[in-house]
Amino acid sequence: MIGRERRKLRVRSKIKGRAGSPRVTIFRSNRHIYLQAIDDQKKNTIASASDLKDKDLAQKLAKDLINKKIKKIVFDRSGYKYHGNIEKIADSLRKAGLEF
Repeated sequence: MIGRERRKLRVRSKIKGRAGSPRVTIFRSNRHIYLQAIDDQKKNTIASASDLKDKDLAQKLAKDLINKKIKKIVFDRSGYKYHGNIEKIADSLRKAGLEF
């Protein structure tokens, strides 16, 4: 198991998403970034965004969550270090009105 996967499992064991405060997880490939808001109790995706369709994916995800009356989230960085694009996305989610 590589380092990022190990960090991901360690962090994932401590945080849980609920309907009122879903877990927003991030996946970063070599070319694209994907965001998902997940309710871990019901095991379904509430909202998602990717930079394939949206230029500002954090704003799109925040708008979708606010339309569903969700203001609080749990941010899951998926084992990535909190800098660069991960930090920019987290700051954009905060500026859009989400709390975490």
